[in-house]
Amino acid sequence: MRIDVLTIFPDYLAPLELSLVGKARQSGLLDLAVHDLRAWTTDRHRTVDDTPFGGGAGMVMRPDVWGTALDTVLGDDADGDGTVLLVPSPAGEVFTQRTAEELAGARRLVLACGRYEGIDARVAEHYATRPGVTVREVSIGDYVLNGGEVAALVVVEAVARLLPGVVGNPESLVEESHGAAGLLEYPVYTKPPAWRDLPVPEVLTSGHHAKVTRWRRDRALERTAARRPDLLERLAPEALDREDRRVLAGLGWYVGPAGPRRAQVRPADPDDVAALAALAAVTFPLACPPSLGAEAIAAHVATQLDVDSFARFLTDPRRLLHVAADEDTGALLGYTMVVLDSPAPGQEESAGVAELSKCYVHPDVHGGGLAARLVAAATDAAAQHGARELWLGTNVANRRARRFYERCGFAVVGRRTYDVGGVPNDDVVMSTPVSVP
Repeated sequence: MRIDVLTIFPDYLAPLELSLVGKARQSGLLDLAVHDLRAWTTDRHRTVDDTPFGGGAGMVMRPDVWGTALDTVLGDDADGDGTVLLVPSPAGEVFTQRTAEELAGARRLVLACGRYEGIDARVAEHYATRPGVTVREVSIGDYVLNGGEVAALVVVEAVARLLPGVVGNPESLVEESHGAAGLLEYPVYTKPPAWRDLPVPEVLTSGHHAKVTRWRRDRALERTAARRPDLLERLAPEALDREDRRVLAGLGWYVGPAGPRRAQVRPADPDDVAALAALAAVTFPLACPPSLGAEAIAAHVATQLDVDSFARFLTDPRRLLHVAADEDTGALLGYTMVVLDSPAPGQEESAGVAELSKCYVHPDVHGGGLAARLVAAATDAAAQHGARELWLGTNVANRRARRFYERCGFAVVGRRTYDVGGVPNDDVVMSTPVSVP
């Protein structure tokens, strides 16, 4: 790759002789030249700027000087296409790792480092019409610098290290912050194993590579959620496995069709009645066995899960309803209902026994971690209200639900018959002990 940098302070770019970029230049992996813009001035003061039209503070860099310089630098380009003219500017597009990856695929970069109030806008406008040249204004952050040289250093290093052969271990480009994984990098440690009473996490010295990989992934997810939640929201759902989703759920996130989003689990309130009924109409049929007819399912939904039913549930002090809702839109994504003092089949004593009567999550967010958060909230609420045992019934054919409840700590303790629209169904009964957290 060829990179040209034009500036009125060539010495500012001296660090490009150092470290990996310097080595890449010496080995021929990178052809980089720094040019003094004042070499193209024509007056004895080597003037590169003038007052702005329309008035205002500061000076503007002259287009005639820049035009002569760029014509010369670009003029010896025999290959034509593939040149990107980069103009560092606080008004430009934000420079990200994705930008660096795009630019690393270019044949040639030319960086025009402005000063003062910037470069006359006609320069970018003119070269945008030049065949084979793409003009991009880029910003390295939401702040203002005295000139484009610092940004040029950032861009050159970010792009150069992506070129084949520049970084010794290509795998490090995947694991690092903003790399292919799309996450901030996990924390790193080296010798000594203990320093000022701070030990290295034990898993990193265990020699168990799978556990180390998982630990690093979890820490990267946690760090990204805390510091750069916007990066999490860009992740594709298919890039997140079950363990990823579990970790994110513990951090207050769920994974929907568009990727990770923040959700809150809270007690239901009267304003949720209509949304609860609508959600129940979507989710209850999915939990029914294929043998159960649509008519029986519809009858159950119409009489047991309608708006009036949920309004009644919310006024019953024995019933505790929780909902999961998207933090941004408020849309309901799932819900649970606990019934206090409700003995399991075969039990006579109701005190201290509660039933997890309902636990449903919208199909669009199945596997996103919300159900476990809802069950945890329901379990805590039951315990706070004096329950020592929480039980539930789930259809014998619903193996997925049974496996989920087992992961939540429930175990099969019996069977029951459950009526749906006048049709009896076989359920397994599962139970777990609960205690105040």
